[in-house]
Amino acid sequence: MQYTKKVIDHYTNPRNVGKITDADGVGEVGNPVCGDIMKIYLKIEDNVIKDVKFKTFGCGAAIATSSVSTEMIKGKTIEEALKLTNKQVVDELEGLPPVKIHCSLLAEEAIKEAIVDYYVKNGKTLEEARKICGLKPKDCEHCHKEQDTSN
Repeated sequence: MQYTKKVIDHYTNPRNVGKITDADGVGEVGNPVCGDIMKIYLKIEDNVIKDVKFKTFGCGAAIATSSVSTEMIKGKTIEEALKLTNKQVVDELEGLPPVKIHCSLLAEEAIKEAIVDYYVKNGKTLEEARKICGLKPKDCEHCHKEQDTSN
């Protein structure tokens, strides 16, 4: 598996690693297939992401995508951060092996989940926040339980 110099750089020298203890938004996502877990912390002032940190448990590509995505949203408005796509993350890293593309998707989703958390902490319902961020509603047992009518 071949990694670009940028991927290797972000893996060996990750930027924005850590935790923001008084974060305005925190998002955590994981991939049950590969075991990668990403947690993103946001500090937001006047609708602008002033600081962002991450903690990632995973492979080199997961760490690299976390690192580069935090660099890409720092200093941006919430709306700009919500437009970040996994393709832009991959492009910024000058490519990822096809089997590692899912890592870029996790980075995108973790940022959106952190913004959802920020919106909920600031008065939006979870459903409203997820809709604004372009995420599907979280599955919940009482909403999605199918009634058995076969008896």
